Amino acid sequence: MHRAPGSKILNYESAMKKIATFGSVEDFWAVYSHLRRPHELPHVSDYHLFKQGVRPVWEDPANINGGKWIVRLKKGLASRYWENLVMAVIGDQFDVGSEICGVVLSIRGSEDILSIWNQSANEGRINLKIRDTMKKVLNLPADTIMEYKTHNDALKDNSSFRNTDVFR
Repeated sequence: MHRAPGSKILNYESAMKKIATFGSVEDFWAVYSHLRRPHELPHVSDYHLFKQGVRPVWEDPANINGGKWIVRLKKGLASRYWENLVMAVIGDQFDVGSEICGVVLSIRGSEDILSIWNQSANEGRINLKIRDTMKKVLNLPADTIMEYKTHNDALKDNSSFRNTDVFR
């Protein structure tokens, strides 16, 4: 998904372009090898990688009671971190069953943002496992700030990345 900086999208879902579906790691690589790397994307672009049947919107039945873990990255780091996160999700390294709905990479002007969406915002133990696994598979420094935001809160303030809960 891409929009010009400063412009608004009136219909979020119709602004997305579906690139492909895949059912195996080999199929994923066949698609991924032809995609532009995150550092090549223009500002205000997003990559969404979600399970079949789950729309990358807060209101989707699989997402509505969930939330997302957020990591803000300095420019220039997104390509490596995105690939590592996607491979960890596809390779089921999170070991939380069907809890993970998808991952998003948001390319913005001053930072890039990785997020991993999950089904159950109120499952504390599972949420902490997702956070800790994300830190581990990305090899994030111990002092990395991570944020969490429920999709219900996002719906209330119409924002993905403002008013998040911060974890140090």
